[in-house]
Amino acid sequence: MSKARRGIYAAAVTPFDEEGNVDAGKLIAYCRHLVTDGGCDGVAPTGTTGEGNSISARDRLALPAAFANAGFASDQVIFGTGACAAGDAVAYTKASLEAGLPNVLVLPPFYYKNASDEGLYAYYVRLIDKVNSDALRIYLYHFPQMSMTPLSPSLVARLKGEFGPVIAGLKDSSGDFSQSAAFVEATGGVDKDFDVYPSSEAMVFDAMATNCAGIISGSTNAFGNLVREALDANEAGREQALANVKAARATAAKYPLMPGMKQIEAWRTGDDSWTRMAPPLVELTREQKAGLRADLDTLQAARNAAQ
Repeated sequence: MSKARRGIYAAAVTPFDEEGNVDAGKLIAYCRHLVTDGGCDGVAPTGTTGEGNSISARDRLALPAAFANAGFASDQVIFGTGACAAGDAVAYTKASLEAGLPNVLVLPPFYYKNASDEGLYAYYVRLIDKVNSDALRIYLYHFPQMSMTPLSPSLVARLKGEFGPVIAGLKDSSGDFSQSAAFVEATGGVDKDFDVYPSSEAMVFDAMATNCAGIISGSTNAFGNLVREALDANEAGREQALANVKAARATAAKYPLMPGMKQIEAWRTGDDSWTRMAPPLVELTREQKAGLRADLDTLQAARNAAQ
């Protein structure tokens, strides 16, 4: 077992069956696509983009073993295991660790607002103490727009200082690169074995130049290959490749992210069951689908013209 490899991650969307349960086989096949033809180094299932907090406890507990049995490497998957109740987060985290997948992405407890740093510290301490494993690798999850429970750089530095390698890194979904840079400054970033992951692939070169570890993004579900092309491009082609990444990210931002990524996967596979959402989220409207289709065609035409 090992710490998650650095690089480009997709915050994987989740397929549901007709009863609203996770289709584990389809999710595993999809994540296999993401780390092969999809251009990603790893996947982060059951996070925000994966509707993790709308997935039943039964499914969340079963998924890590299914991924392990499918042969995913321990450094290739970061499971979302956060929950409002520390005991639930402990259970989800233990399930991942017991499956040989020690890397977990943990939201702070997000129901009670205006939580103090001391209260948030106590939550993570309880999680670490109850899991009680030196193999555990926690990636803190800063997403204040959604959780309304921000993590301060000073709290993150305190946790890293107290627990060392167990606090492996942080996903910053604030969308503000200065916030990512603040977390790097507080911890030392990759130079001090703390892996900060901004959430937008449009920031990928800034991230790599600022001691971040890579990107964990929802829109790399569809556009991971564009990021890979940008990273692999020579100096002459890098500007255009990054422009393609930014254009794709801007397109994704025009639509609700989770149903938008699922709609793109439904088109890719010809499988409309991908558009199923867990309430309260809903699939794209007919008008949104038409707009997204037209925008994707425009993106492809622009790429073809630039080649």
